[in-house]
Amino acid sequence: MSTTDPRAVVIRYVEAVRDGDIDVIRDSFATDATWHYPGDLPISKVWHGRDAIIDDFLGGMGPVLVPGTMEIELISTIAEGERVVAEWTSKAETVYGGTYDNRCLGIYTVHDGKIVSVVEYADTKHVAETLFPDDATDRLGG
Repeated sequence: MSTTDPRAVVIRYVEAVRDGDIDVIRDSFATDATWHYPGDLPISKVWHGRDAIIDDFLGGMGPVLVPGTMEIELISTIAEGERVVAEWTSKAETVYGGTYDNRCLGIYTVHDGKIVSVVEYADTKHVAETLFPDDATDRLGG
């Protein structure tokens, strides 16, 4: 199913991430999309292009998460024109023995039924401590 309604596009994308549907995830993005993950983490930067977003940024989280433990829940969306704000929770066990449990917010811009940009906000301290514990220790002088 394909839709151009921005809210429906974002909901479809988040549900595809929840369900692990890589075809829908890939179909959700424009080829030249960007994803900005602010902060000073190893993943903090502007990711350019659908392949980099999906394969390197989103796919890059796989090695630090225990397979089969990821849970995504869409909490709410607010839409105005081409912009959609989505709030979700992400939970998973990590290979470091911890639990990743974060509440996230993304500002999506959708054009012609494709996500063209995302700016994501999350508790980056929690991300550092649970997903990048060696990097967090190095930054704290440990």
